[in-house]
Amino acid sequence: MTSVSLARSYIEKAVKRLKVLDLLLQEEAYSDVVREAQEAVELALKGMLRFVGVEPPKYHDVGDILLEHHDRFPPGVREHLERMASISKDLRKERELAFYGDIDFIPTEEYTAEHGEEARDGARFVVDAARRLIVLP
Repeated sequence: MTSVSLARSYIEKAVKRLKVLDLLLQEEAYSDVVREAQEAVELALKGMLRFVGVEPPKYHDVGDILLEHHDRFPPGVREHLERMASISKDLRKERELAFYGDIDFIPTEEYTAEHGEEARDGARFVVDAARRLIVLP
């Protein structure tokens, strides 16, 4: 398996997660939308990094690595890297709370439709950029 084929695999997985986000929104499972959106963004960004020859680290928010290697990306993608890094950082902060909650934070009660829609829209933006970079067969 090459780095490019692994990158494509990541993007395919991210695209499939995007499809689930609308269903989760319909079901009013807003915390699940946030969690799945984070995973879609993580896969998309790691796929983008692999595609340009950068081995992504084994942690969830790779936005800083994306920015560090901005010169490896074509202009049509490069101009959006800061926004993608910001989306990744915001979703990463919510990752565990959205899934596990805490003694004083019940995910199914705390997250709203607005949270879910914002997470979905951010994930769409990142995955669409990744798809433009990595053309799937």
